[in-house]
Amino acid sequence: MTPDQYCQEKAAQSGSSFYYSFLFLPPERRRAITALYALCRQLDDAVDETSEGSVARLKLAWWRAEIDKLFEGRPEHPVTRALAPHLVPCGITRDRLQAIVDGMEMDLEQTRYLDFPALQRYCRLAAGVVGELSAGIFGYAHPQTLVFADRLGLAFQLTNIIRDVGDDARKGRIYLPVNELQQFDVKAADILNGRYSEKFSALMRFQCARARQTYREALDLLPPGDRRAQRPGLMMAAIYYALLDEIERSGYEVLHQRISLTPLRKLWLAWKTYVTGGRALWRQIKA
Repeated sequence: MTPDQYCQEKAAQSGSSFYYSFLFLPPERRRAITALYALCRQLDDAVDETSEGSVARLKLAWWRAEIDKLFEGRPEHPVTRALAPHLVPCGITRDRLQAIVDGMEMDLEQTRYLDFPALQRYCRLAAGVVGELSAGIFGYAHPQTLVFADRLGLAFQLTNIIRDVGDDARKGRIYLPVNELQQFDVKAADILNGRYSEKFSALMRFQCARARQTYREALDLLPPGDRRAQRPGLMMAAIYYALLDEIERSGYEVLHQRISLTPLRKLWLAWKTYVTGGRALWRQIKA
């Protein structure tokens, strides 16, 4: 199995919404984004699939060293070997890749966030940096596109947090800011024990409304000249925005289940966004 095949298999097995937007890219860019995604999966698995924090830290330390080897021209892992040819053409930097590792380490060190600015700092490392790297792979002419990508990454991460409230609680983590739990009078114990209430629903309505506003802000930041190149990001946005719709339709029942879209619906949303250049998404988000 070649490094590219390894990454392709890793991406396909994940069933992630991101995978569907990769399908519409030219081969070279598709290989680059698939390798980046596979690296993010490896880092995420190092934390989420390891019960011992000390073991997870050792795994992340190994990946830190492997990223250094990547930029020294001697990568060893199939994922970093697949990523190596794309470093210069796609503007992939050591600092950004190491920042993703920083975000994963935060998951080992912190299970609560006092307020939204604190959560945003985590989201910047966990998703904003990945957004910037992805924008470089897709191609852009205007520097502001990186600001768009960072904001869109925040929107994606907020959506993930909303979807995964129950899953994260079962791992002992609550990403919803402490002061917002207090604002809506929702106890951490209620979330950890999977107890629904009208107060919890009100809290989740607030979270969804902020996520939707973040998508609107991101789209406003995308320069018209880069809209075509950044269509993969818009495809992801269409899928994630539809996921918010499903969560709201469920009555915010995210404590006992992980709400998701079917593969066919993801593919349909990605295709529709591709052929319309994102116009359908623009109308929906701006409505």
